[in-house]
Amino acid sequence: MGIRGWIKSFFHILRTTTEQMNLGGIIIAIVAALCMGTMGVFSRKAGFTAEVITFFRLFIGSLFLLIFLSAKGDLRYIRTWPGWLVSLNGLLLAGFIIFYVQAMNYTTMANAIMVLYLSPLIASLIAHFFLGERLNLTSVSLICGSLFGFAMMLNFQLGFGNESNDILGMTYALLGLCCYTGFIIINRIIDINIHVYTRTYYQLLIGALCVIPFILGHFPPFSISNIMWATGAGLIPGFLGILCAVIALSKLPTATFGTLAYFEPIFVIFLGWALFGEGLNAIQITGCIIILGCGAIKGYLATNIK
Repeated sequence: MGIRGWIKSFFHILRTTTEQMNLGGIIIAIVAALCMGTMGVFSRKAGFTAEVITFFRLFIGSLFLLIFLSAKGDLRYIRTWPGWLVSLNGLLLAGFIIFYVQAMNYTTMANAIMVLYLSPLIASLIAHFFLGERLNLTSVSLICGSLFGFAMMLNFQLGFGNESNDILGMTYALLGLCCYTGFIIINRIIDINIHVYTRTYYQLLIGALCVIPFILGHFPPFSISNIMWATGAGLIPGFLGILCAVIALSKLPTATFGTLAYFEPIFVIFLGWALFGEGLNAIQITGCIIILGCGAIKGYLATNIK
């Protein structure tokens, strides 16, 4: 079986499994988290600024999706305008990434990430009160457990130095939090008749167009090496990561997706250890185990609902 046939079979199996039970959606959500967790590696290897690598991630991601749909003979999915909600989500996707980068320019990475990763919890609460996705004590406990594990991975190192810079940095982080939360919620309420390929393509494309004003006049010199790493960013965290996230959000309740989203920082830390020699201490390892445990329990409960 060729690459085209393998890819086609992979997505067919996941789609069919998802229709039968939640296991397919859970697998796709985990794949999305792992793919997105590779972004730091591609960014570091490419050597581009955050805005430039973000543009390549989204724009090249949309090109890969275009190639994928062309190979499948499904270009009809991008000939349909998806509506203003999908367009808004493209804007939120770009906003999330840009505000995240800006936050880290003014406050510590730990501060920025900790605020941004409150998004799954807040999205779950919004879905509970406004979308009819009722949370029970177990769901809330598992999300909070994942968040606590995430805090352990950061060694609980929240701090404030220059007060004015930290306030500005935390403001950017809160804006990023709003964008990420909105991205999750809107993907849950988009009309089910709008195909996930249509949603993903236009979110990637519109997100890339929104980043263009931030990169004009700031393109660095190109080489074969950084172009290949930028292409990888478009393929894995761009095309595969965003597509899998959109598919998962169309299949899973917000609380389930939110719990599994914490697999992303685990993979980030693992890659840092495996590729860049970044150390792991006992607290961080324990945090990883807690997140994995919460995800496993949530996955088990989701696939055994009668």
